Amino acid sequence: MSELSKVPVTIVTGFLGAGKTTLISHLIRNAGGRRLAVVVNEFGTLGVDGDILQACAIPDCPAENIIELANGCICCTVADDFIPTVEKLLALDPRPDHILIETSGLALPKPLLKAFDWPAIRSRITVDGVLALADAEAVAAGRFAPDVAALDAQRAADPSVDHEAPLSEVFEDQLACADMVLLTKVDLAGPEGVAAARAVILREAPRPVPVIELTEGVVDPRVILGLGAAAEDDVAARPSHHDGEDDHEHEDFASTVIALGEIADPADLVARIETLARDHHILRVKGYAAVADKPMRLLVQAVGARVRHQYDRPWRPDEARHTTLVVIAEHDHVDADTIRAVLVG
Repeated sequence: MSELSKVPVTIVTGFLGAGKTTLISHLIRNAGGRRLAVVVNEFGTLGVDGDILQACAIPDCPAENIIELANGCICCTVADDFIPTVEKLLALDPRPDHILIETSGLALPKPLLKAFDWPAIRSRITVDGVLALADAEAVAAGRFAPDVAALDAQRAADPSVDHEAPLSEVFEDQLACADMVLLTKVDLAGPEGVAAARAVILREAPRPVPVIELTEGVVDPRVILGLGAAAEDDVAARPSHHDGEDDHEHEDFASTVIALGEIADPADLVARIETLARDHHILRVKGYAAVADKPMRLLVQAVGARVRHQYDRPWRPDEARHTTLVVIAEHDHVDADTIRAVLVG
């Protein structure tokens, strides 16, 4: 790549647990000779996704090319975080051929897209495309649709309530900004669920965009990299619920980090996480658990009541063996004491 050419950037957006990290892990392992760099933006202070991606590092995407920005929205801290991060990546020798940005699952992609217009970086990078990942099973089940009855009741009690549920706003903003939608976890949704999810996306997307299906993040990189969208020049065609606002809020959602000791039984932890989703409206749980008498660390990933866990690597000698989980939900459902009580029992 010529030093005078712009470095293409792909923004990977999608709701909590849609499979963004899994997709980027696949791209790192199948870069096709591209020198990749990755920026991971987490919601909450526990950097799970960055840790997973750094474990995938290969010569074309070494660990130093993977930068994690936790506990903050990069589009809200452009001058302090985003611009310096991009400049750091552009200064690498060799310079990356392509940069991937994994947004938080609660991020609104349009404000981040606007950040690419900053003079300090505009002449050096371009947004090759915005990919929106949509969990087929969750979309088909209507988990991102507003609770119409509840909203009607709110409006009756308070005429100032005139917005959709936060979940649907985030989902619709992510679709509206996309150049391509990746329908994930199609194996869990089944043919009927996939068809239902496609119908929802067709209805909600403000303009026609390609929709492709994938399982476990597996897709030919040539399909999703090299779109040449120059999306920073096309911001006006990507509507948002928050257009006209000077900034955007993240107060609809909150997270808490729960630290525990060793656990005795992964199945018991899974059952407790399922209880959090069912009885306390928890959206996402992710982190690591120390299992008694096991030398390996247990990676825990939950989307609602769907919990996956696997031993990912041995505990290092310099690490304290403990269980740490980040729990995310709409703001009013995050009560650290209640969540801890459920997890501890």
